[in-house]
Amino acid sequence: MEFDQQNPVIQLCAAGMEQEGLGNREAAALLFMQAWERSSTEMEKFTSAHYLARHQKTIADKLKWDETALHYALQIKAEEVKGALPSLYLNIAKCYEDLGEKEKAFSQYKLALSFTHFLADDGYGKMIRSGIQNGLDRIS
Repeated sequence: MEFDQQNPVIQLCAAGMEQEGLGNREAAALLFMQAWERSSTEMEKFTSAHYLARHQKTIADKLKWDETALHYALQIKAEEVKGALPSLYLNIAKCYEDLGEKEKAFSQYKLALSFTHFLADDGYGKMIRSGIQNGLDRIS
């Protein structure tokens, strides 16, 4: 997916990813929250919520942010965003699985699977497909 590198929200997310890579999780979380607070478009909200989800302390909070990211991703008309849907549904499914809600998890894993045709046939696509299949195998 292409991002506008001049966009201040995207710049905050990039800075957050850099801090994350350095192991500074608290600093990363603060940058992602700043990005969320400055977000005004669906793309900005989707992007910042997606990164915020990764820095939550509870599964319930992670689920809330993953669902928020999905909500905004579904509002975006650009085709390139559809490639993020399998990952978003996978993240939500894993949250439900971790919460012991197997039926909801199964439903979300199946939704993730239904969007895999939007994934590229590369390492990322293979990782997401594998995660979906592993989740289905665990709860079937």
